[in-house]
Amino acid sequence: MRSLVLKEQKQPLAVVGFSVNDRESKTLAEVMRQAELPWRSFKFESEVIRQWNPSTPTFYVIDARGVIRNKWVGGVGARAMDDALEKLIREAVPAQKK
Repeated sequence: MRSLVLKEQKQPLAVVGFSVNDRESKTLAEVMRQAELPWRSFKFESEVIRQWNPSTPTFYVIDARGVIRNKWVGGVGARAMDDALEKLIREAVPAQKK
């Protein structure tokens, strides 16, 4: 994920992380700092966990209108993620006229 964020940093793309582990001994800020994660992360509160029942890892690709276009539970191959993001980036940034 880190390499994807760095590779696409000039594109209209945002990566957001959510922590669902209530039993972590380290704070989320400590984990982010130690892992040098270059994206924002938030901690899910128990009500969100109860309603969404997320498993980890889960990856969502959400388009510019806020519509979930892809969802992967568990690992996702780099190619599948790249393909999904490239498609949405092409939609968000129309080709330049020559």
